[in-house]
Amino acid sequence: MRSLDSKVNIIPVIGKADSISKTELQEFKKKIMSELTSNGIRIYQCPTDDETVSEINSITNGYLPFAVVGSMEKVKIGNKMERARQYPWGIVKVENENHCDTIKLRRMLCINMEDLKDKTRAYYESYRRCRLEKLGCRDIGPENKSVSLQEVIETKRLEFCLEVERKEEEIWQRFVQRVKEKAAMLEEAEQQVLTEFEYLTLMHQEEELKLGKEKKLLEDEKTQFVEKKAVTESSQSQVSVSSPVSLKTQGLQKVSHQRAMRKFFTFTFITQIAVIF
Repeated sequence: MRSLDSKVNIIPVIGKADSISKTELQEFKKKIMSELTSNGIRIYQCPTDDETVSEINSITNGYLPFAVVGSMEKVKIGNKMERARQYPWGIVKVENENHCDTIKLRRMLCINMEDLKDKTRAYYESYRRCRLEKLGCRDIGPENKSVSLQEVIETKRLEFCLEVERKEEEIWQRFVQRVKEKAAMLEEAEQQVLTEFEYLTLMHQEEELKLGKEKKLLEDEKTQFVEKKAVTESSQSQVSVSSPVSLKTQGLQKVSHQRAMRKFFTFTFITQIAVIF
């Protein structure tokens, strides 16, 4: 609150005021105001210089801090529905000035709205002036001469633009340097790849020559094998041509021998039968 009282209007409020008795509430209000005063915290005080509202504002200032009660529900009291909080021991009406200060707070805000706006605007101007002074924008120059605030802001803007350009140039130079380093690394890597490719190409050519020689040797061996096979097949064919003739002759001789034996046995058998009869 001490850091805010110079920037906004502070209106102290006690929430859930129905949780304590009226005597305790008055003691609590006195304690809060004493603490605010002892700590040097400025709170909003309703203006009393205007005769039309001086009396009511003086009375309103005596109610600070405001003890309020809130409720989202409406309770039927008599023939009316009123916003209130219902307890076993009774009902607390939100809009009853004898129960809480909610109506007083609303009245104070409605009556002093313009004064609140003016003070808020003054707080803003004070805050803005302090911020500009921290940035080096002052109405008085080094020789205690009045300086146009617009000129000071323009000068600061130009300085800021120059600083931005300088930083952009530094960033660009770093970027260019990194690009060059990366390009050098890529070129070195490319050279290594080319060297390895040439080595692999040479190895491939040597392997092709070696495989060509082995292929030629295999083809020569294959030719020799085919020639040997042809010679072997021709010799075997000559043997097979002579052997079938001799086998055929032997077969005929065997058949004629068998026929002669059959005739002999048949003749003998018939002769024996004739003798018997």
